Amino acid sequence: MSELRSTVRFGDRVDDYARYRPDYPAALLDWLRRELGVEAGWEVADIGAGTGISSRMFLDAGHRVTAVEPNAPMRAAAQRWLQGFARFRAVDGRADATGLDPASVDLVTVAQAFHWFDEEAARREFARILRRGGLVAIWWNSRRLTGTDFLEGYEALLQRHGTDYASVAERYADDARMRAWFGAGSRGSAVFEHSQRLDFDALRGRLMSSSYAPKAGHPQHAPMLRALRELFDSCADNGAVSFDYDTRIFAGHPA
Repeated sequence: MSELRSTVRFGDRVDDYARYRPDYPAALLDWLRRELGVEAGWEVADIGAGTGISSRMFLDAGHRVTAVEPNAPMRAAAQRWLQGFARFRAVDGRADATGLDPASVDLVTVAQAFHWFDEEAARREFARILRRGGLVAIWWNSRRLTGTDFLEGYEALLQRHGTDYASVAERYADDARMRAWFGAGSRGSAVFEHSQRLDFDALRGRLMSSSYAPKAGHPQHAPMLRALRELFDSCADNGAVSFDYDTRIFAGHPA
């Protein structure tokens, strides 16, 4: 974890991250409410909240949300974006040291950040801050690697030009690992389709929001953008491409 500098590596990509990263399907929250009994009155701790994309979903649904984020520029972006919500606050903290009071929240959420955590330390911390009967919900948008010429071409582009793409990609948990993390506390899992329609400028921003995309001045930056332009031009339909995901969620009690 330390060699990838997980708490600071997105600090110079905040604008692209906030503008171009995808949100999450409404069906995810519907599933939490219908299948697991999550209610609007539940207090949420959004761990690794980044720029507030996942926090916004719960705020819109009526929850009180504490965003826990160690990266100062990303935390500041969340505060600017969500300052109009009286039920929102952002704090400087980590998955293994949130700074929150014991038994103070009903739902711990982790969206897109779990692969950066020390899993055992996070389990202990989540159990500490949850009220009796509380739940942990962990999900992420899993980009589809195959199925269309664009998706396959985009994966090839990352393999060729990404700085540490393979190292980051291999950190993502699979279904078996997530079921093992929850163990006997598992309450269920689900998969939902999700997608973005992106014109070229948005596609470029989506790429540059990724921590493994080389920045301007890196020898792979210009070749990567040329390859992206060629890929877009060959695959675009009505001026946009479809960036497709499977949103995977796992929920339960920390064992």
